[in-house]
Amino acid sequence: MAERDGSLSGLTEAEAKEFHRIFTGSFILFTVVAIIAHVLVWNWRPWLPDAQGHFGALVNSVPMAKHLATSLFG
Repeated sequence: MAERDGSLSGLTEAEAKEFHRIFTGSFILFTVVAIIAHVLVWNWRPWLPDAQGHFGALVNSVPMAKHLATSLFG
């Protein structure tokens, strides 16, 4: 069996640190984008029902959809 020198990945310490820096930066950017997307979707259409329940939210969105449809096609 061959002996391994260094890490299991085959990267040098400098390469591993650079990969770690890029990976953590990408993860933080992805997390920030996901949080912003969730906040925007929550403002557009909350996924927890209001006092009237999901049916109330659906009924309240019908006039808005009608206005949107008439503004786009009318």
